[in-house]
Amino acid sequence: MKKRIAIFASGSGSNAQKIMEHFKKHNEAEVAIVLTNNPDAYVLQRADNFEIPTHVFDRYEFYKTNSVVNLLKSLEIDIIVLAGFLWLVPENLLKAFPNKIINIHPALLPKYGGKGMYGDNVHKAVLANGEEESGITIHFVNEHFDEGEIIHQSRFKIEKGDDLEMIKFKGQQLEHTHFPKVVESLLKKMKSF
Repeated sequence: MKKRIAIFASGSGSNAQKIMEHFKKHNEAEVAIVLTNNPDAYVLQRADNFEIPTHVFDRYEFYKTNSVVNLLKSLEIDIIVLAGFLWLVPENLLKAFPNKIINIHPALLPKYGGKGMYGDNVHKAVLANGEEESGITIHFVNEHFDEGEIIHQSRFKIEKGDDLEMIKFKGQQLEHTHFPKVVESLLKKMKSF
């Protein structure tokens, strides 16, 4: 029985794509579903390209009902991967999947984390503060933005003259390299429910 991955994303889904590619012909794990809170998210097209089912939900369904939890349980999901998902995960989902929800953040937490700190907002803050390095953090998800236990960090140097696009590029290279591998290593360690 393959381990089953659910990916949550709110936008383009480049990390989701790398994870789908990584597990496409994998013997032990597969992406079972991609979920989004954004009906226009490009990640839906990416999932379609891999013939992976999708589910679009709204704020009411996510926060006021158990339908997302029930869907994930019915699919026997082993791990939930947040890949550019911008909403805080509700308590019912955290309780249903304890230590089975992970997120990727485009900075070296605990720096530059918290509400509103995502995407370009993070990179702009890193630049504005004249940091000499930045990186990525993969962490477990809890009830607070970006405060769960850190699983993996990778860093890169910020060179003189690096602009927003260059920092974003360097960070994305690390994300695309490490995120699928970290998901795989966690699945290997994980006992299913």
